[in-house]
This record gives sequence, structure tokens and C-alpha cells, in this order.
Amino acid sequence: MKQVIAMHGWSGDSRSWGPWGRHFQNHGWIWQSGERGYGSLEPRQLHWQKDPDPAARRRRVVIAHSLGAHLLASPLLAEATDVVLLASFSRFVPQGRAGRALQTGLQGMERCIGTSRESAMLQTFLERAAAPTPNSALPSSPVNEGLSETGRQRLQNDLQLLMATTALPDGFPARARVLVVNAEADAIVVAEARQQLQRDLDTHLEVPADLWVLSGCGHALLAPDLLMRVRHWLDGEDASTQSLSQ
Repeated sequence: MKQVIAMHGWSGDSRSWGPWGRHFQNHGWIWQSGERGYGSLEPRQLHWQKDPDPAARRRRVVIAHSLGAHLLASPLLAEATDVVLLASFSRFVPQGRAGRALQTGLQGMERCIGTSRESAMLQTFLERAAAPTPNSALPSSPVNEGLSETGRQRLQNDLQLLMATTALPDGFPARARVLVVNAEADAIVVAEARQQLQRDLDTHLEVPADLWVLSGCGHALLAPDLLMRVRHWLDGEDASTQSLSQ
């Protein structure tokens, strides 16, 4: 049984996984998209489905964008056989001077939530996430359609979680096969945080993670063939990913 649980990042929602879900389902995968419920969609609790054939090889894959892996329940993450980290991090705010400046900026973003400056702050975040691609290429999101009252509180809580991250998420499986996909032009996750993720994975994993770097892509990873290449990697069709690797 081949299953995927996908989790979006901060300010996003489950609709961003629409093309991914359709592609994977067309190739024999069971797909579930997590939902934080920042906007009109209700939060969604996720769980692995039971395999009707206990003797069969199980594939339990987590695909997470940005903060997504930190938003999953630890027991669920611990049961993953494979993890794909898209523009992700273990510790978002690096230590040192660069980290202090970033922390100040994030605290400013938090103060905007629930005020007249909220919309402008969120639009700026989307522009930085999409860059160098125009943010018009991004899928619909709660930022564009409006936050719910409870969703706004979740957004603030999750921003605080992002600022507080210091390591891999609890429950991260040491035996999992892991793929890290970084964006060369990421304006959200700084280079120091990407390097820290690699060090943390090197220490934690029994088998080193694979690393791809997408040239010309920003944090949103708006590469139309990425979903196909990730599916090929999961299905063992590694030759199709070589042009993506650096």
C-alpha cells in the first residue's frame, strides 16, 4: 500500500496540493492533504490508513513544504518510511547576528496580525515566497481570500512555532529515506537555515538524504514538473531526476 500525507506551510492551505494529489493518485498512490484551517477550510486531522495486507510492503510518505513537517503530529511523522522536504528547515532562525535580524523581522510580522497592516504584511510575504516568479502564479490561498477569526489565531500560533524551531520535528524517523528539495533563490528560508537542516539530517539519519537544488526557483518552488520528479524518485525512477540535481 502506497500512501502520501502532504502538509502545507505557513499561510497556505491544502488546495496547493491539488495537482500533486491528482498525479499521485493516477499512479497508484493514496493521497491525503493536511489542512491548518487559516481561511474557509476546516482543519483536517490526518492518519495513516490500515493496510488490508499486513504482509505487503508499506510505503508511508510525508511530503511537507516549509513549516509543514513541524505541523504534523509526532506519532504520524514517526511512522513515515519516506520524507520529502520542500524548501524546509529544522531551525528557521539561525544563531548569530543574521538570526537576530530575522527574529526582529518575524516579530514585526506577528505584530501586524489582526491589525490594519495585516493584509500588506501577508501580501509582502507571498511576493517574497513566489520571487523571482510573480505572485500571480501562486495558487489560491487564505491570504487572498481572507482569514477566519480562528484561522488568524492559528496563523499567529504557527508563526510563533516557526520562530521557536530549533531542530528537526519531534518524531522525525531516523530510518526514513529522505529527499530535500531546496530553492536556489529562496527569499524565505535563509542559506544558514538550509545548511543547518543538512547538518541535522546528517546527524540524525541512518542513510544520508538526497539533495536537489532548483535553480531559478523561489520558496514556493513553482516548477511545474517537480511533482512528477518527486513521484519518480519515490517510485525508484531516479534517472529522470538527474537534470534537477546539483
